[in-house]
Amino acid sequence: MTAFTRAFHGKHLHRKPVRRVAAVGVVAAGALMLSACGSGGDGASGMSGMDHGGSKSSATATATAAAKAGDVDEADVTFAQMMIPHHEQAVAMAELADGRASDAEIKDLAAKIEKAQDPEIKTMTGWLKSWGKPTVAGDMPGMGMGGDGMMSDKDMKELKAMQGKEFDKMFAQMMIDHHNGAIAMAKTEQKSGQNADAKKMADAIVTGQSAEVKQLQSILDRL
Repeated sequence: MTAFTRAFHGKHLHRKPVRRVAAVGVVAAGALMLSACGSGGDGASGMSGMDHGGSKSSATATATAAAKAGDVDEADVTFAQMMIPHHEQAVAMAELADGRASDAEIKDLAAKIEKAQDPEIKTMTGWLKSWGKPTVAGDMPGMGMGGDGMMSDKDMKELKAMQGKEFDKMFAQMMIDHHNGAIAMAKTEQKSGQNADAKKMADAIVTGQSAEVKQLQSILDRL
């Protein structure tokens, strides 16, 4: 190898690392620029945009939870707490029709009441749990005193002892009174309640049980 050749190769051997370092520097700089752009296009504001995304989701969830909690008032809670035992008694009355009722329409209506009100009991129980309220209130003034249509233990024992036409008549009259009590409670919820689901159920109770009262009265009139 000539002196010129050694000089040429030596020159380029020393320059290659320089080019490689320069290339690495360019790549690193490009990566930094891409990182800044990828973070939102405005440098630091882009990063804050990413943070805002998470904060926005968190804030939305918090607001939704607050709205849900705010959509419940005392009337809603009272409605659910009072309607649960009211429905439970209606279901108990309906269950007595099996083996005691003789009128086909009474039997059909009793089955319909049981089918409709049992799921509503579960729904209202779920509401109270989600609202952080007891399913049974410690003090329910008026419950079982007649204004709400609740039957006394004596009434229930008398109904249980009835058979045939006597059962049909007593069942129809008791259920009319019971339904009227539920309708009154539901109308209070319609007027004073705030929760959309509770008010919707109140609407359904007023409509459905008002129709059943008319049917029961018609049955009673022909028995």
